[in-house]
Amino acid sequence: MRTSTGCWHAPPRPVAVCDGASRIDGEGPRVTVVGAGAIARRADRRYAAYVFDLDGTVHVDGQPTPGALTALAWVHATGARVAFLTNNPLQPGTAYALMLERMGIPATPSDVITSLDALVRYLRAHPPDGPVLLVAEPLVGEVLQGAGWTITTDPNEAAMVVVSWDRGFSYERLLAAFRAVRRGARIVATNPDPFCPTADGGLPDCAAMLAALEACTGARAEAVVGKPSVHMATAILDHLGTPPADTLMVGDRLLTDVGLARTAGMASGLALTGATDPTALEGATVRPDLALTSLLDLIPAGDPLEHP
Repeated sequence: MRTSTGCWHAPPRPVAVCDGASRIDGEGPRVTVVGAGAIARRADRRYAAYVFDLDGTVHVDGQPTPGALTALAWVHATGARVAFLTNNPLQPGTAYALMLERMGIPATPSDVITSLDALVRYLRAHPPDGPVLLVAEPLVGEVLQGAGWTITTDPNEAAMVVVSWDRGFSYERLLAAFRAVRRGARIVATNPDPFCPTADGGLPDCAAMLAALEACTGARAEAVVGKPSVHMATAILDHLGTPPADTLMVGDRLLTDVGLARTAGMASGLALTGATDPTALEGATVRPDLALTSLLDLIPAGDPLEHP
């Protein structure tokens, strides 16, 4: 949750379930949930800008989700601003832009904003007063060193511990971070995602590493800077320069993607193509304006460019 200083603490991970057929009325188009399926009304208007989450929304394991190529072609044909937003800290914006281009989606590195961009933005506003110790993959250290911060592996030197998605997570790294925090180091994390969607069921993400550190130290991260934080919201709106109300955020997670839209005052579309099952809409505390069975539902019926 966001504190009075605008920082986001690691949020709880509620699970909402649906035990039958029901109708959900949110602020936007009506969504009917029937059993395990979902029928979503199409968007009824164009937007000046579209922000797309990547993993689970535009692609899964580098393959476009159903309808993504057609929908993105339509968005570009309308002349709308387009940006891509990801909490995934494993690659730089250049790599994501290349992946999108390989899939047939026009993109440049400047079109992609990652949780590492939000991390740098946060640390510039709230700099550590000494070296940074990482529970993260090498790219995080490269980015922070490139921005001017010193990286250490010595918990006695560390003024801050940065936690990120770390596929090399180990007891040794946890122990170093534990000792640093016990000596007073601050904790900042890149993103609150518990797992990343993949074709074979998913991979444990940053929230798993952060939970381990918070559990053993009793401390809490002062900020989780990726979606849905105010830091990520500000970064994307500054980049687009469009009014929030005329900007649509599209992603596959209620708490991060739809949550970011709410933070920023943007419209929201939940893509039911990745991490969120349609049944999770029932009883959810964060509701989208649109629930999209595929990205094709972004194209209003009868739009002159409906078939780009």
